[in-house]
Amino acid sequence: METTYMNKDMEYILRAEHHDPFSYLGMHPVDINGRNAIVVRAFIPEAREVTVIDTENPDVTYQMWRAHHEGLFEAMISDREKVFPYKLRILESSGNIKDVFDPYSFLPLMSSYDLHLFAEGKNYFIYHRMGAHTLTVNYISGVYFTVWAPNAVRVSVVGDFNRWDGRRHPMRVLGGSGVWELFIPGLPEGEVYKYEINTMEGHILLKSDPYGYLGEVRPQSASVVHNIDRYDWGDSEWMSERQNKDLHRSPVSIYEVHLGSWRRRTEEGNRFLTYRELAHELAAYVRDMGFTHIEFLPVAEHPFDGSWGYQVTGYFAPTSRYGKPEDFMYLVDHCHQNGIGVILDWVPGHFPKDAHGLPWFDGTALYEHLDPRVGEHKEWGTLIFNYGRNEVRNFLISNALFWFEKYHIDGVRVDAVASMLYQDYSRNEGEWVPNRYGGRENLEAIDFIREFNEVVYKYYPGIMTVAEESTAWPQVSRPTYLGGLGFGFKWNMGWMHDTLEYISKDPIHRKYHQGSLTFSLLYAFHENFILPLSHDEVVHGKRALLDKMPGDFWQRFSNLRALYGFMFGHPGKKLLFMGGEIGQWVEWNFDTSLDWHLLQYEPHQKLQRFVKDLNRLYRSEPSLYEIDFEYNGFEWIDFHDSDNSVLSFLRRGKNPDDILVFVCNFTPVVRELYKIGVPKPGYYREMLNSDAEIYGGGNMGNSGGVCAAPIPWQYRPYLIEITLPPLSVLVFKP
Repeated sequence: METTYMNKDMEYILRAEHHDPFSYLGMHPVDINGRNAIVVRAFIPEAREVTVIDTENPDVTYQMWRAHHEGLFEAMISDREKVFPYKLRILESSGNIKDVFDPYSFLPLMSSYDLHLFAEGKNYFIYHRMGAHTLTVNYISGVYFTVWAPNAVRVSVVGDFNRWDGRRHPMRVLGGSGVWELFIPGLPEGEVYKYEINTMEGHILLKSDPYGYLGEVRPQSASVVHNIDRYDWGDSEWMSERQNKDLHRSPVSIYEVHLGSWRRRTEEGNRFLTYRELAHELAAYVRDMGFTHIEFLPVAEHPFDGSWGYQVTGYFAPTSRYGKPEDFMYLVDHCHQNGIGVILDWVPGHFPKDAHGLPWFDGTALYEHLDPRVGEHKEWGTLIFNYGRNEVRNFLISNALFWFEKYHIDGVRVDAVASMLYQDYSRNEGEWVPNRYGGRENLEAIDFIREFNEVVYKYYPGIMTVAEESTAWPQVSRPTYLGGLGFGFKWNMGWMHDTLEYISKDPIHRKYHQGSLTFSLLYAFHENFILPLSHDEVVHGKRALLDKMPGDFWQRFSNLRALYGFMFGHPGKKLLFMGGEIGQWVEWNFDTSLDWHLLQYEPHQKLQRFVKDLNRLYRSEPSLYEIDFEYNGFEWIDFHDSDNSVLSFLRRGKNPDDILVFVCNFTPVVRELYKIGVPKPGYYREMLNSDAEIYGGGNMGNSGGVCAAPIPWQYRPYLIEITLPPLSVLVFKP
């Protein structure tokens, strides 16, 4: 039977404008001339016929009539007074028959308590509810969708399963929360979907899921239904020990990696390695090199390879470029089983303008600010999160917790913290808005950062949060209860800039710039610093580290070894970007593999061995890491010898007798019988010599060590006389 009539509800359903589809679709008690009855409605454009089946009495069926030719069916059941469990039998136009449960027969699934906490910004594990989740409801399996879009007129789930028709699966909004939900029974894992959003201006937007666990491989941009709770972890020992680990008093040597360009299969069309291939090759390499941690440039889903992952569209989805979520779990798990921690670059400071992502999500500035003077990074072409909105803070903090819980990561390095802290970051006069006190500080961002650190450390002790913060903002890595931002560590950007500027100069001029090396010790203990030689320093015309070094071929390698030796002696944890350990000659290119072929040449092999031995020395000597962030862990011997460009200093452990002596010569001149004041008598063994032949040097040195003479020198009771090779770092231990 077919007829066509229209009422307002039907009109809104057919035009996909109904704000509350559950009030019309599904089964409802009605009054017919004073008598109770039941009506069932369903919008199924592909159906030829639809029948209602009582699931408790399958022999009881009710034929639906076509109320509108576009596919709206209705059954008026006058002999039933109460709603009953049912399913729909659909005869499709193709002749196919299928039985389905009606999405509009299910009650709301998100609790009012969840919604209350979310509105307060305190539902830190909201990702357990938001997004797309495979669920079983009343013994019926399907997928539960939830999304926050408070200013939308209508939100629908669309995908291949409903021919991307926004009329088929409109969602219900849960009160005034702005959260929309829909349970679609029978929908399998692997379905591709987006949210179709009808805005107040009448525009139709197609958005990927902000909480989606998996995205399509770019350039496709839909989300994919995926269950991430099936992986069988094997790192219980690592996770148990991590809880009690004090990273401030432990060796931390980080190998910074871009997953897409560390190594590629050039013989197979220059393809990426998969997460599982990386698990075995990368973990074995990092373990052999002696690094304690790997730091991945952002792995969250991003549309443009050239952003290196720093313009994120899928905050809860590891990029599908390299595999599925379980494959990334396998990578982290394998690292842990090989004694390697995993740190992720995390980008809560800004997001890109891609139409399928977060911008203008429900037709309004939802995740961002409306005013571009507050909400846009013109330099980067990105938008700034609105940290003053509870639900946005909740989104970001829950995202950080998500990576710790679901992927067992050991730390996050927070990108571009300075851009978050200052309203006038990279802006000219008149292009920014002062805070409520007239200052330039972003008060909402500061509150967010402090809350983020407090929450993360509360739930996951033993992890690390690291700030990439390039200004003199005080107490970045101090607890919030002392007025700090609460980070565990801070990148020492000043050290990186000053040291690279110094080492890039011709040695004949270095005596005029020795302060560039010594200045960092004036503030070295104000923060818990990590010393980075990062990816930012080997791109955009800055040249590779080896190429920055002055001099001839031999001197360049010697200078680079001296730089690394000084870095490992200087207080602070360590970070080296991939390729630095083998002496790349060219800048990093995200689109190609590192130049591993260089290792067929002896100088590059020997540089790699030097970095390996530096890590070995660093991890074996407590004086290099136990009291990294306290003044009594470091002591200058002599920083005045600028004419010779020589620096010498002591490193101490918790045991005051546990010391190392570092002597650095930053000129290509051999210095024999060079006197160094030392605190103890006895034999000083040469623990490391960057000029050793095994590292590619000239093999000048001290025959394994020297004896201290009881002669006061440089305010110390003993001295050693050493041969100081050119462009070298020597390390002695009594």
